[in-house]
Amino acid sequence: MTVFAPNAASPEALALPPRPRNWLRIVLIVAAVAAFTAATCLPAIGGIELDLAAIAKNWRNGAEKIAQLLQPNLAFLPRTWAPMLETLQMALVGAVLAAILSVPLTLWAASPTNPNGITRGIVRTAVNIIRAVPDLVYATVLVAMLGVGALPGVVTLVLFNLGVVVKLVSEAIDASDHSYMEAGRAAGGTQFQINRATALPQVWPLFTNQWLYALELNVRISAILGIVGAGGIGRLLDERRGFYAYSDVSVIILEILVVVIAIEILSNLLRRRLV
Repeated sequence: MTVFAPNAASPEALALPPRPRNWLRIVLIVAAVAAFTAATCLPAIGGIELDLAAIAKNWRNGAEKIAQLLQPNLAFLPRTWAPMLETLQMALVGAVLAAILSVPLTLWAASPTNPNGITRGIVRTAVNIIRAVPDLVYATVLVAMLGVGALPGVVTLVLFNLGVVVKLVSEAIDASDHSYMEAGRAAGGTQFQINRATALPQVWPLFTNQWLYALELNVRISAILGIVGAGGIGRLLDERRGFYAYSDVSVIILEILVVVIAIEILSNLLRRRLV
């Protein structure tokens, strides 16, 4: 009797069995998440109070505000140019200062470029503390310390950018392969020489990408910081909102939108050429 073995190269032989699914477990997990979410909306057990009926009750008020926003007062546009220029200056200065400070801090925060656990732990702790504080809190405190104007806004952006850039780039350095640094150690180079000759050339694209991303964020954030007195277009936005001049607010929002899109397009072009 002749027995024919199945062809090992046939699709039937190579096909994997279907992955088993525990539908009961999936349903229970989804139900648990839905129940927990619903429980957080019950004030009787300590949840937040969501008055969804207020949306239906006050829809006319919201419709009136939206109608006013859809009628921008273009005659107000020339008054926004100087505050918008200040916003762009704040964003650029904050990004540049953060870029300068982020290079040594990032190298100190990454284990391959800083074998000293004590200094690395100090830098990482400081960066985590910086990242933990919201930017509006920084701006509010700095306005009280330094006064109303662009200076507290710039300092806030520098701190915000440092937290983002140092955290992301140092983690990327920790996760990547560093066999090229072994040659520097074998040649007897100091850690500073190894970082300058081998580590920095490898991480420049990471730095560049994060610096451009920080610049994009700065334009958005600096427009909000002005609401607490930290300079820029946000101060004018808060002023016109306080006077219920929603047609002027609409112009400011449109201008911010155009500037943000332009900055994003420019940064993408630079990223393709530099990264």
